[in-house]
Amino acid sequence: MFASLLPRDALLLAGRLLMAILFLVMGWGKLTDFQAAVGYMVQTGAPVPTLSAALAIIVELGAGLALVTGFLIEPVAIILALYTIITGLIGHHFWTMSGMLRYDMMIHFYKNISIAGGLFILASAGAGRFALRLR
Repeated sequence: MFASLLPRDALLLAGRLLMAILFLVMGWGKLTDFQAAVGYMVQTGAPVPTLSAALAIIVELGAGLALVTGFLIEPVAIILALYTIITGLIGHHFWTMSGMLRYDMMIHFYKNISIAGGLFILASAGAGRFALRLR
């Protein structure tokens, strides 16, 4: 009943923009302080920390821009969902921690999982009318 009242394309655009903020801000932060990003990768146990930091920048900024524009949104959203799950497993392994750190990392881990769910929904729904398209 409410589906016909909701501006689907505007909501898809708003959702894409809100999701993009996270990836653009985090990717930009890694780019502008690359050494800190590498240090974080070392701290979390990411494989090949320098390469991991560079890959994170490329994925986060590239996918963030794709979310903003809606360009190739279906494959980008699936790739970004998988990336978000993997980074949650690497960076927020709360099951190895205790106390307040465990609680904090658990929240971050499940936020990653929830974001991945939203990205899978976006991949299914598509970018909507307000998106760049290949023709």
